[in-house]
Amino acid sequence: MHGRLKVKTSEEQAEAKRLEREQKLKLYQSATQTVFQKRQAGELDESVLELTSQILGANPDFATLWNCRREVLQQLEAQKSPEELAALVKTELGFLESCLRVNPKSYGTWHHRCWLLGRLPEPNWARELELCARFLEVDERNFHCWDYRRFVAAQAPVPPAEELAFTDSLITRNFSNYSSWHYRSCLLPQLHPQPDSGPQGRLPEDVLLKELELVQNAFFTDPNDQSAWFYHRWLLGRADPQDALRCLHVSRDEACLTVSFSRPVLVGSGTETLLLIVDKSPLAVEWRTPDGRTRPSHVWLCDLPAASLNDQLPQHTFRVIWTAGDAQKECVLLKGRREGWCRDSATDEQLFRCELSVEKSTVLQSELESCKELQELEPENKWCLLTIILLMRALDPLLYEKETLQYFQTLKAVDPMRAAYLDDLRSKFLLENSVLKMEYAEVRVLHLGHKDLTVLCHLEQLLLVTHLDLSHNRLRALPPALAALRCLEVLQANDNAIESLDGVTSLPRLQELSLCNNRLRQSTLLQPLASCPRLALLHLQGNPLCQAVGTSEHLAELLPSVNSILT
Repeated sequence: MHGRLKVKTSEEQAEAKRLEREQKLKLYQSATQTVFQKRQAGELDESVLELTSQILGANPDFATLWNCRREVLQQLEAQKSPEELAALVKTELGFLESCLRVNPKSYGTWHHRCWLLGRLPEPNWARELELCARFLEVDERNFHCWDYRRFVAAQAPVPPAEELAFTDSLITRNFSNYSSWHYRSCLLPQLHPQPDSGPQGRLPEDVLLKELELVQNAFFTDPNDQSAWFYHRWLLGRADPQDALRCLHVSRDEACLTVSFSRPVLVGSGTETLLLIVDKSPLAVEWRTPDGRTRPSHVWLCDLPAASLNDQLPQHTFRVIWTAGDAQKECVLLKGRREGWCRDSATDEQLFRCELSVEKSTVLQSELESCKELQELEPENKWCLLTIILLMRALDPLLYEKETLQYFQTLKAVDPMRAAYLDDLRSKFLLENSVLKMEYAEVRVLHLGHKDLTVLCHLEQLLLVTHLDLSHNRLRALPPALAALRCLEVLQANDNAIESLDGVTSLPRLQELSLCNNRLRQSTLLQPLASCPRLALLHLQGNPLCQAVGTSEHLAELLPSVNSILT
C-alpha cells in the first residue's frame, strides 16, 4: 500500500504464513465441497446458509454460492413464519452489507441484494438509499453502487428531480465522477420530456445551456479528467434532427420505390409501419432493405405493380406515411419519365445537425474560444483537442473544415493509440461535408477522391447519386450500405486497399466499375458483382489476381453478362 514501509520477513515468518494460507485453503475447499454435495442431495437448509456465509464472507465473488443461497431462501419462505422470515431477511441484509465492506464492487453481492429486496412485500427503500449514500461517500465512482441506486430509485420511486440534486452534490464535491455525469444524462430527458424529441431525447434549450455551463466549469477545473469531456460530447448530441423521410424515389425501369429515413428503422410486423398510397389509394407492398438483411436500416424499398406505373396516364402520385415518425413524403412520376423523386435539401433542413439559435451559437462559440485557450496551456490534452473539433462541427462544419483537419493532425500526434479511430472520425466528417456541398450544388455526381478516407458512412444520403469517385483513398472494403445507391451508374474506386467486394451487390443501374490498383487476390472475390444486372465494363488492372494464370477465362465464366473485363 502507498505510504507503508515494506518490512522484511524472516524465513520462519514466511513459512508460518504459508502454512496459515494452506490451512485456510483446505477449510475453503472443504466448505465448498460440502455445499455442492448438499445442493446435489437437495438438502437446502440453514446449514447451507452458514457454510456459504463462511466462504462468501471472505470471497463475495463466488456467483454459484449466491445462487445456492437464493435456492435455500426460497425453500425457507414456505417453511418459516412471517416473524422468523423477517428475522432471516434482516440477517441476510446485514450479511450482504458485511460482504460489500469486503468488496464494494462485488457483482454477486449487489445482484443478490436486488433479488432479496424484490421479494419483500414492503422493502425499506429509504434505508437502501442511505446505504448507497454511505458507499458512494467512500467511493463516489463505484458504478456497481450507482447501478443499485438507480434500481432503488426506480422502485421507491424517487422523483427524478431529487436524484438530479443528488448528482449535483456529488459533482460539486468531485467533478471526476463519470457515473454522476452519466446519471444526469438519464435523468434530464425524464425531467424535461419533449413531445417532438423522437428517440434521441432532446433537451429544452435553456436546460442545455445550463448544462453546458456546468460541464465547462468541470473540464476547466480538471482538464485531464475525461468524464466531463464525455458528458459534454453527449450534450452536443442533444440537438439531433427530428424524425423525417429524407428522400422518396420511384423508378419505372426497376418498378421500385425507395425511401430513406433520418435514422435506421426496422419496418415490418410489430415494428415501424410504412403506408404507401398510390394515386390516392392504399397499396399493400412488401418492404425490404437494399442488401436483403432484416435489420434496422436507413433505406427501405418495395416492388411496384405494373398498374401503378402505367405510362398511359399523365402522372402517378406516390405518398409514403411513416406512422411512428409522424412524417410523410410525396413524389410524382410524370408520363414519359423514367424516374421521379422528392428529397429534403440541406439548404432547407440541416442533414447532420439542427439550426442553432443565436443564444446557443453564442455559447458554443464562447466555449470554442475557451477550449482553444485551454489547448494553448495544455497542448497535450487530447480531450480538449477532440472537443474543439466537435464544437467546430456543431457551429459550422463547412466554415471550419480546413481548421478541423489541422486539429485532427495535431490530435493524432498527441494520441497515436487512437489513430485508426481518429482516421475514421475524420472520414465521417469529410463525407458529411461532401454531402452538404453536393446538396447545395444540387448535383448527382460526387467526387471523394484524394481525401485519405478510411471508412464510408452516410451512404443513405447518396440515394440519387449516379457517379461516385472514391479513388486514391485508404479504403479496405466497400460496405453493404453501398446497396442504398439505387441510381449509381459509374463507380470508381481505383488506388485504394480494397480486399473485398461483399458490399457491391444488387446495384440495379451500375454499368461501369473501376477497381484498378487494389488488393483483390482471387477471382472468386468478384462473385457479388454477378448481382448487378447492368454491369458492362469492369477495370481490374493492377490487382494481384491479374497475375494468376487463367484469370480472364475464370472471370468470363463468373461474370458472363459483363461485356468487357480489363485485367
